[in-house]
Order: sequence, then C-alpha cells, then structure tokens
Amino acid sequence: MSERPTGPVVTGFAPPPAPDLPRIEGRFVDLERLDPARHAEDLFAANQGQDWVWDYLGYGPFAALADYRDWQARMAASTDPVFYALRDRAGGRVGGVASFMRIDRANGVIEIGHIEIAPPMQQTPAATEAISLMIGWAFAAGYRRVEWKCDALNAPSRRAAQRYGFAYEGIFRQHMLTKGRNRDTAWYAIIDRDWPRLAEAHRAWLSPQNFDDQGRQRQSLSALTGS
Repeated sequence: MSERPTGPVVTGFAPPPAPDLPRIEGRFVDLERLDPARHAEDLFAANQGQDWVWDYLGYGPFAALADYRDWQARMAASTDPVFYALRDRAGGRVGGVASFMRIDRANGVIEIGHIEIAPPMQQTPAATEAISLMIGWAFAAGYRRVEWKCDALNAPSRRAAQRYGFAYEGIFRQHMLTKGRNRDTAWYAIIDRDWPRLAEAHRAWLSPQNFDDQGRQRQSLSALTGS
C-alpha cells in the first residue's frame, strides 16, 4: 500500500489562554470588558431608530433600554463568547460591541463575532482599529487561526472580512436558523503565518501619516492588505 499523506507535525504549540484582559487600548478606540452599567445606555441610544443594524444578528432590535441592559448582562456573564464594548477615545462614547467566541484553545482557534457597530462609529478608524486589536491580541496570545463568519447575504460584513485580510474559505449551506430564517454562512480566516504581513498593513493604515488634516485616509486598508 502506498504511503498515505498526513499533515506536518506542529511543534512548540501550547494551548493559548482564554481572553481575559479587562481592557485593550488603541489609538482611536479602547476595548472594555462588557459592563451593562457602563455601556448599555450609550449603545442603546446610538442604535435608536436604526433597527436594520440587527438584521443579521440572532437578537435585537430591543424595544426598551431595560431589555437591552438585560441582554448585555447575560453576555457580560459569558465566558464564550467574551464581549467587549468599543469606546471611541475622541468622544468618549461607546459605539459598538464585539466578542471573542468559539474559543478552541486546544487547537488554537478563535473567532471574532457578534460584531454590532452603531451608525455613528461605522466606517471610522475606531471601528477598524477595534477589530485589528482583537486579531492582534489573538495571535500574540498564541492562537494559530482567527475566524470570521457571517450570513452569506451580509455584503458589508463580507467586504469587511476581506478588507482586514481574512481569506475566504467557502459557504456552509443551511448552516443555521436565525430569527426563523435560513442562514448560509460565509467562512473566512487568517492563520498565524499570514498575520505578520497583514499586521504591518494594519499598522500602516492606522498610522497618523495615513490620514490628512481632515482625517481622510490616504491609502485604503484593502489596498494595503492586498485584498
């Protein structure tokens, strides 16, 4: 019988830690472990009248602040997903949430998901930096693979994944039911050997030299990551 091929031996790998930092600081944004007492009111107000932001999520919209605060309390108590609130350093307001989820320490795999950016923070350097900080933390902690998954119909999320440098890996058909609707899921990932190049692209995009006096980017992140 001919030899059956197997994958390369992985040496030096140890299960990385679960996300446990209370705060991750950036230039434009700070990520703070979710706390409904500190974060619910700002974010509820930022999402008011914008019910479309919940279209591809498995929860929301929330009719009242109390309902949203209760949801945040449940998420804040979770160890998977681990939620962070995104606080804009310039204005001091909370403009979104994101989480580390499907945390598979034994295999060094982690996903960034449950991303909900309110309209005031969308398409800002703070929103971009928040995800970049999360990816960077994961690889610095020793994860081998960072995943991004979204509804295959969610075109903005798919564009965002490619902009950050996530590689498209395919569609899982009939993967989930979300709010009673079928969801085909698009899968993307960055692996550890790809991150050094992408990290340099992220640093270049976030550098002060990449923005003019009006705060407009000189080079797009898509151009820098090669997506």
